[in-house]
Amino acid sequence: MSLKRRLREAFGGEKMETLTPGKTAPPISLKTLTGGTATLADALKKGPVVAAFFKVSCPTCQFSAPFLERIHETYGGEKFTLWGISQDDAEDTREFCKEFDVDFPILLETPGYALSNKYGLTHVPSLFLISPDGKIQETSIGFSKDELERIAAAAAQATGAKPSPLFKPSEHVPAVKPG
Repeated sequence: MSLKRRLREAFGGEKMETLTPGKTAPPISLKTLTGGTATLADALKKGPVVAAFFKVSCPTCQFSAPFLERIHETYGGEKFTLWGISQDDAEDTREFCKEFDVDFPILLETPGYALSNKYGLTHVPSLFLISPDGKIQETSIGFSKDELERIAAAAAQATGAKPSPLFKPSEHVPAVKPG
């Protein structure tokens, strides 16, 4: 049996595609970096959720982390949740968080990447803004300045906060950076 056929059978005969806006987000129930468990169903009771999948060795993930932290610092709390979903082990993920000053909650993907596969990940970082009704509102693959600004605007709206600029005028931030 060819590798292509084995892969097709392993993934249900379907081509993996990243989930797009309007689709229902698959359930999330993962261990947190601090030892608890987080579920999408519980988080959505408070408001929208951003699920940001990443790998610690990914340069675009490293580049994106401070901007995600800004969104979390500005809007995270009772009405908006931002999660990093690490595809690495707890030890490497802790080092990543320390090195890139990440304080937003981190969930740990299971071996075999079952959740990443359900979301159809092809690259990291991959971000999904999930509305309280469980539908994907925004999908962002790699780094996109415009898409991050839309996610920040949605977070501001959900929290009732005045939108705050995500990028500082003194920063030289590219419009896009592939993952």
